[in-house]
Amino acid sequence: MDFRTSCEETKTGICLLQDGNQEPFKVRLHLAKDILMIQEQDVICVSGEPFYSGGGAEHNIPVVISKISKEQRAELSGLLFIGDAILQINGINVRKCRHEEVVQVLRNAGEEVTLTVSFLKRAPAFLKLLLNEDCACAPSDQSSGTSSPLCDSGLHLNYHPTNTDTLSCSSWPTSPGLRWEKRWCDLRLIPLLHSRFSQYLPGSDLCRQNAFQVIAVDGVCSGIIQCLSTEDCIDWLQAIATNISNLTKHNIKKINRNFPVNQQIVYMGWTEEREQDSLQDRKYTPKFLALRGSSLYKFLAPPVTTWDWTRAEKTFSVYEIMFKIFKDSDLLDRRKHCFGVQSETGEDLYFSVELECDLAQWEKAFQTATFLEVERIQCKTYACVLESHLMGLTIDFSMGFVCFDAATKAVLWRYKFSQLKGSSDDGKSKIKFLFQNPDTKQIEAKELEFSNLFAVLHCIHSFFAAKVACLDPLYLGNQASASASTSASSAATGKVKYTT
Repeated sequence: MDFRTSCEETKTGICLLQDGNQEPFKVRLHLAKDILMIQEQDVICVSGEPFYSGGGAEHNIPVVISKISKEQRAELSGLLFIGDAILQINGINVRKCRHEEVVQVLRNAGEEVTLTVSFLKRAPAFLKLLLNEDCACAPSDQSSGTSSPLCDSGLHLNYHPTNTDTLSCSSWPTSPGLRWEKRWCDLRLIPLLHSRFSQYLPGSDLCRQNAFQVIAVDGVCSGIIQCLSTEDCIDWLQAIATNISNLTKHNIKKINRNFPVNQQIVYMGWTEEREQDSLQDRKYTPKFLALRGSSLYKFLAPPVTTWDWTRAEKTFSVYEIMFKIFKDSDLLDRRKHCFGVQSETGEDLYFSVELECDLAQWEKAFQTATFLEVERIQCKTYACVLESHLMGLTIDFSMGFVCFDAATKAVLWRYKFSQLKGSSDDGKSKIKFLFQNPDTKQIEAKELEFSNLFAVLHCIHSFFAAKVACLDPLYLGNQASASASTSASSAATGKVKYTT
């Protein structure tokens, strides 16, 4: 597939690329709306028929196929062509091997040979041609028994590894005129949908200086992209982040067409989770989070199919968790942009993102998801104990707090949200509520015991946040379309019936 057919260039610039153990070399980054193109400058043939033969590490290119024997399996397969560069033989990487080493590997490959090849579109480095200079094949020096590198044989593959006979220059047609130019050629293409990027060394809190890497959803990595300045690095990161975010939002819209209104995706994207075991060498692991319907999903990889949504590493009820952005004084290490999620069991999860704008995006997403879910469910009831009696506490979006006898449903007390003046808990099971009596203006303390303390505390916080959001016209304006889609389901939600 040619990704570039749907791309619109948004940014182009020169950087350095370090790929593996190689020395950094100059590349051009070409950022489009859905792909990052990494290009290197090379000499290519722009007219005439390019002529390739020979090769090997001694010429700084892979060994190239220069002849395919007639009526043999290689030709009959239709999969190999003159000009293909041999990258692997039976899974063995020979891209950087010398010519004679590749020959030896082929001889020892056995009867069944599997080749991984790539067609070379660029001129081999050993041609050493001047730009725009015509060239023709030079005759081999028969008196000395040597031949020009341009006319050396390469490998004549017919799936018989012992056949590596030489080819004289006279068997090749001469080229009357070839024109060569320096051009930027694609080295690597990174699709941006569900891709992630990082300035940090993998798994650590050590930030590279003015450098980052981009990893596609299939694991293909850009290599280390070294920018020329801090400002340039920030510009690239923000541009890439913007394109990834736009693609994610567009993808969410498409996916939501297949989901009912109570299971819509609010937001999803990559983060890195800090491991609880600080003794591990790898502190951080990439995790894909998704806020959908009533739940926060944590994945090892982005969900693609409906089945993938059932295979989340973990799920949490969105109104029973607590989201928090960490201040600089609360950070656990050298990573700058971090947020926490406390689960309904009290487990603390610690996540890192790359940019400050990512924090703002996740904060808004959690607020929106919580607001929509509270609007949808309207009320939540928890079992509790009061003086050894089984009770129920309902947190009702319209009525406030209602405590009732679990057996008879008789209401013991009820208060509005505005009457709650304070609360405290023992961190284990008990919550003490301080309500103001509307008539006497006196503070009345009510203590209840729960088996799921953190879930109750977080749910109360979620309902309070939703009430505040209802009083914020700007917030309501932003959520108008989303809340409208849940109004039908909210109206149909049943409430607990009480007796007095």
